[in-house]
Amino acid sequence: MSYTGEVEAGGPPDVRDLPGLTITKVAVGPYDNNAYLLRCAATGRQLLVDAANEASRLLRLVGDAPLDRIVTTHRHQDHWEALAEVAAATGAPVTAHPFDAEALPVPVTAPVEHGDVITFGEVALEVVHLRGHTPGSIALLYDADGSASGQPHLFTGDSLFPGGVGNTWGDPTRFRSLLDDVEERVFARLPDSTWFYPGHGKDSTLGHERPALPEWRARGW
Repeated sequence: MSYTGEVEAGGPPDVRDLPGLTITKVAVGPYDNNAYLLRCAATGRQLLVDAANEASRLLRLVGDAPLDRIVTTHRHQDHWEALAEVAAATGAPVTAHPFDAEALPVPVTAPVEHGDVITFGEVALEVVHLRGHTPGSIALLYDADGSASGQPHLFTGDSLFPGGVGNTWGDPTRFRSLLDDVEERVFARLPDSTWFYPGHGKDSTLGHERPALPEWRARGW
């Protein structure tokens, strides 16, 4: 069956095979958070995006293959409930942006800034800092061939969803900051074919969302 990205808490994961990378998307309760296990096709080495909850389930997905890193996209607790347990069980270093690191339950041993590159096996992920949902929110960009005609893949945490940017709780300054970053650091540089994977719910593409950018700015959320 082809990948849809439609998962629900308690249900089976969805798996997508890309050139060089396998993505396993799983939803965990109680807030239907998405966690993503990324596996290098060439080496079998792995990276986990958001150890949100249900540590035993995430550890079963990881299995016996090496887990090189756990990346937490931002400081909110629903995205790191399982972080301490998964980190202890695997020994994997923990990555987050320094602005959000102090809120996490374990030390961030591998902090990242905007533009840094994270590698595991033969896979490289670029860090994109998107300021507004939290000060240290980050996205991770996988662009296997680096060409505008290809299909990049972007893991956006709670900064970008189908239908709008992440919650900024009615704060106009935070909203402008987040939408500015999303427009300049995501939509302005990546093609419409870019597939993005949010921290909750369904996936989308930049091409599907791009026409609505003026509407998002006008409504203020």
